Amino acid sequence: MLEGLKRVSVDSASAGDIVVISGISDVRIGDTLSDIAHPQSLPMIEIAEPTLSMHMLVNTSPFAGLSGKYVTSRNLRERLEKELETNVGLKVEDTDSTDTFKISGQGELHLSILLEKMRREGYEMAVSKAQVIEKMIDGELCEPYEEVILSVPEVYQSVVLKDMNARYGEMVDVSEREGYVTSVYVVATRALLGYRQSFINQTKGEGIFIRKYKGYQPKLNVAFERTAGVMISNDNGVAMTYALFNLQDRGTLFIGAQTKIYEGMIIGITAKDMDMVVNPTKNKKLTSIRSTGADEAMRLTTPKALTLEFALEFIDDDELVEITPDAIRLRKKYLKEHERKSAYKMTRNTVEQD
Repeated sequence: MLEGLKRVSVDSASAGDIVVISGISDVRIGDTLSDIAHPQSLPMIEIAEPTLSMHMLVNTSPFAGLSGKYVTSRNLRERLEKELETNVGLKVEDTDSTDTFKISGQGELHLSILLEKMRREGYEMAVSKAQVIEKMIDGELCEPYEEVILSVPEVYQSVVLKDMNARYGEMVDVSEREGYVTSVYVVATRALLGYRQSFINQTKGEGIFIRKYKGYQPKLNVAFERTAGVMISNDNGVAMTYALFNLQDRGTLFIGAQTKIYEGMIIGITAKDMDMVVNPTKNKKLTSIRSTGADEAMRLTTPKALTLEFALEFIDDDELVEITPDAIRLRKKYLKEHERKSAYKMTRNTVEQD
């Protein structure tokens, strides 16, 4: 048994004690250890089923293996199997590809904590967009819903209310105290994907956002899609100030000058609802003619910092988050432009046939 920082040997322990048991290698959370002569099992602990899933892939970008120590599918499998021993809410499944695993958990935070732990331990991987886990209940297709508690300054209440209405949230309670408005909503988990960053921006960081699993309800016949396009690099190399200066007026950049990039990497968000293929490695042509005055200084705006939480919320179905110990990058699943066009045509043909 643990007493402070020391371990002491005891013959018995009671509820609330933290003990370490040796000699049983395959014991799992929820199992009952009893006397062989009087075997009596306790009821199994009920663990909430996963509501969100994503695919974890071996990192296949041109920068794979530059910073991580564990990069193979065997490394990922061993780490996920080890995580299953203590992470009772996690579910790991094999897929048709030996380099891809399907991981399911209880929300974005649950999965992002696992990914951050693996990243800090030296693992490299790529993950796809999170998808909610749907179920057929009494012959009707259902999806997970959550109870959301939002506490915001009164001045931001109208903006938050408008956004929750756009996500088809149902308000069940509202109260006001000391200049703060606290609202309780029931919202589909699918509608909340990507909302955390939006909420932080809307409330200038002054709001409180709490979410809790509510249960399964009939699926909303509504599609929640990203409204912004992305800038996609069409070349390998180093981003140049001249190219980024001309691109920053078209949207928000994720990278700064002298950042190493590769073809198919996402370097920013466009101001319009369309993807744009760009060349961030383009530099100013040198000539023998010089102006009488100095050239105008090219000042770049500070790039948007890419966090793991934002990246997981932002990506679309045809994109991946590349996670390494020293960087978070966004990329397209297909790095070559002609491969993306072929994949889009195949997807469109499949939809038309259905």
